[in-house]
Amino acid sequence: MEDFNPWKTLSEKVVYDNAWIRVHEDNVIRPDGVPGIYGVVEYKNKAIGILPIDDDQHINLVGQYRYPLGSYSWEIPEGGCPLGEEPLEAAKRELKEETGLTAANWQLLGTAHLSNSVSDEEAFWYLATGLTQGEAQPDGTEELSHKRVSFEEALHMVAIGEITDALSILAINSYAIKNMRRAPRLAPIFNAHPAEEIVSQSRVQRAVHGSDYIDSGDWLKFVNAEVL
Repeated sequence: MEDFNPWKTLSEKVVYDNAWIRVHEDNVIRPDGVPGIYGVVEYKNKAIGILPIDDDQHINLVGQYRYPLGSYSWEIPEGGCPLGEEPLEAAKRELKEETGLTAANWQLLGTAHLSNSVSDEEAFWYLATGLTQGEAQPDGTEELSHKRVSFEEALHMVAIGEITDALSILAINSYAIKNMRRAPRLAPIFNAHPAEEIVSQSRVQRAVHGSDYIDSGDWLKFVNAEVL
């Protein structure tokens, strides 16, 4: 059932094509049997995001004006991966270009389709650690600002809507979820705030003092209460 396609494509017409995207408009029969049209954007690059975290659990954010939005955006380092290039190699290149950083350690944190109702854009995001600072080499379309923030501050920026870029939100939240079971690292945060207002005291005590684990529901309740 999951592989069944209820749409029927009658014809396809390319209405726009450039070096980055291809747009086609299809004549279709919809799942309800009614004729219609469907516009699809095909991307010629994969979206690449990098979450560079240093030994002090700080990350480097990149700020730039986003032309389609008409507004400024703070994001993790990002870029495109052309067809034929490995996503990891693109991530290494983009991190160096946008921040000047190189990383000794790389880990794929996740993949996603960013807007699957209208496009086929696929995203990959990586954790980069063991950082060494060099000179940034942005391309001609980028006028970038940089700031180094704690991971907790970056999570706060996501929670209050200061970071709205989808790939940045995915990377920051996936790193938070990946670490939500590491109670020893969270203990100083729990101790600094009234934990009983967030989760039951017994569960917090178990997490901080009696076990290496807390469950995901408790962690998400804590994050929502803490960052907001």
